[in-house]
Amino acid sequence: MYDYDVLVLGSGPGGQKAAIATAKLGHRAAVVERRDMIGGVCINTGTIPSKTLREAVLYLTGLNQREMYGQSYRVKDEITIADLLARTQHVVGREIEVIRSQLSRNQVALLPGLGSFVDDHTVEVADGTGRATLITADHIVIATGTTPARPAAVEFDDATIVDSDGILDLDRVPQSMVVVGAGVIGIEYASMFAALGSKVTVVESRPRMLEFCDVEVVEALKYHLRDLAVTFRFGETVAAVERHPRGALAVLESGKKIPAQVVMYSAGRQGMTAGLRLENAGLSADDRGRITVDEYFRTSVPHIYAVGDVIGFPALAATSMEQGRLAAHHACGEPARTISPLQPIGIYTIPEISFLGRTEDELTAAKIPFEVGVSRYRELARGQIIGDSYGVLKLLVSPEDRSLLGVHVFGTGATELIHIGQAVMGCGGTVDYLVDAVFNYPTLAESYKVAALDAMNKIRQISWLSG
Repeated sequence: MYDYDVLVLGSGPGGQKAAIATAKLGHRAAVVERRDMIGGVCINTGTIPSKTLREAVLYLTGLNQREMYGQSYRVKDEITIADLLARTQHVVGREIEVIRSQLSRNQVALLPGLGSFVDDHTVEVADGTGRATLITADHIVIATGTTPARPAAVEFDDATIVDSDGILDLDRVPQSMVVVGAGVIGIEYASMFAALGSKVTVVESRPRMLEFCDVEVVEALKYHLRDLAVTFRFGETVAAVERHPRGALAVLESGKKIPAQVVMYSAGRQGMTAGLRLENAGLSADDRGRITVDEYFRTSVPHIYAVGDVIGFPALAATSMEQGRLAAHHACGEPARTISPLQPIGIYTIPEISFLGRTEDELTAAKIPFEVGVSRYRELARGQIIGDSYGVLKLLVSPEDRSLLGVHVFGTGATELIHIGQAVMGCGGTVDYLVDAVFNYPTLAESYKVAALDAMNKIRQISWLSG
């Protein structure tokens, strides 16, 4: 007899949902987590703090209101780290309480400490005081998440040279910053600090950023970031960072030197598997600490599952939640579908980006014909009301069966708006539904109808010309 039916290592989005789904199905569940990390990286150092920080930046800088009230408009002239973190700490505290309440309400045991495998059914939980407890479980779910990757050659001091976790512990808003890496996290923080008035330089070894996004959307984002005085150095690599009493110098391989008060490395993330003693369970991880799973999130040991960032792409809180739920259903012998391929991507830059389905480049490479329908926020009454003249929604439509092949949104509320397209695509709907639908007026959601009409007019014109 095992202590638990399902034991979850980690209380982030994937771990929470796996444990709660197990309990809802009438099985015994427990979660192992450090005392100071309830909610995992997502709640404490990742998604929630960074998105709350973004909201504080937008409010205090008055950035979204400047189209109406002028470029000098600000809610607060001197914005301090304390101003920004007050909101963050409040939200993080509330979220931790919500998670504790959910686990308790569903009778999920919370076991404080660090877990590591003794064998494939037994986990040792060390509580940090020198005491350890052996816990057995029929099934185990690894949901330990990731930590920022730190290049060995870089001397991080968490003050001048930091990673994406350390950025939240700065004691001031830096006047200048170098962001190494133009991935999602790097660009999100670059846009936030640029909005605060920091002079930001982004260094990226690849020729472009966010290569998985629509090219037009990325170009629009670059335009707006340059408007916030962000400098981009593509095709460049940081060879060394020299620390000095008044800041740092980022030395590029090309010989350029970039002065900055803070250098932030965003060099990808590393799976937190090093301390799990995976070999005792017959498991292993790759060089980035990631664990391989099948479509049901089973590892090579069938009763051990892994979900969330620790299994790699897409490494999003939203997908991790669904992975955790599906893994728990499979572990408990309940019918479970494989995860939907229609997963929206949200990037919380300033302005936001969100998309679903395929890009124009992907469709062109696959020789799949498509038509583009575009709606610009400046042509919508709601866009004028909120002062967003740059936002755009783009639909990629099949001219053959009029299905939606992709939805791409840039601007205010992009991460919310994308779900309308997700619902239509998920239900097998066509652009005709959006043409015929009545949307509240004035709203940004109306952009779907405008874009749908634009696409249909183009399709109709092609049909007319071809007879």
